[in-house]
Amino acid sequence: MAKAECGRLVRVRHMSETIAPIGTNPAPPRTSGLAIWSLVLGILSLVCFSIFAAIPGVICGHMALLRIKRSGDAIVGKGLAIAGLVTGYIGVALAIVIIPMMLAIAIPNFVKARDTAQMNACVNHLRQIDSAKQQWALEKQKQATDIPTEGDLVPYLKLKDAQMLRCPAGGDYKINSVSEQPTCSIPTHKIP
Repeated sequence: MAKAECGRLVRVRHMSETIAPIGTNPAPPRTSGLAIWSLVLGILSLVCFSIFAAIPGVICGHMALLRIKRSGDAIVGKGLAIAGLVTGYIGVALAIVIIPMMLAIAIPNFVKARDTAQMNACVNHLRQIDSAKQQWALEKQKQATDIPTEGDLVPYLKLKDAQMLRCPAGGDYKINSVSEQPTCSIPTHKIP
């Protein structure tokens, strides 16, 4: 195309621009939701020492990596998936080590607490029996050498089912004479 400019002919070139039609730009790649979940569950497994979060975190991480690989760059988040796998596997390892360690500490403490509670209950029963024995001897005007039967003491024990008290650990009670304290067949269960 030519243009006249002050008596001279100047040739103007037009650039041909190609503008892409609207809507044909490729969509930006999206982040894998599985990769995000893998990382979240992996971190949760570290914080809570929970194998219940670690295993799903590892599974989500492997599934995310597989989907990212197959997507052809339409899905991103490989770093998130790898981080989720690492934290998930560390969570599994910690759970395998820490849970048994916690059980090794807790079980003996639970057993000791149960034994102590049973001993305290037994000592309380022995005191109730001794108190009932003293009341029986006082009301019936018995001597220090007299030995009451279980039937003699039941009215003084204020029991719901009219049966003699029993040791919670399975020991057997011996009432003994009025001057002696009752005893349990378990040696550690005795009135102090």
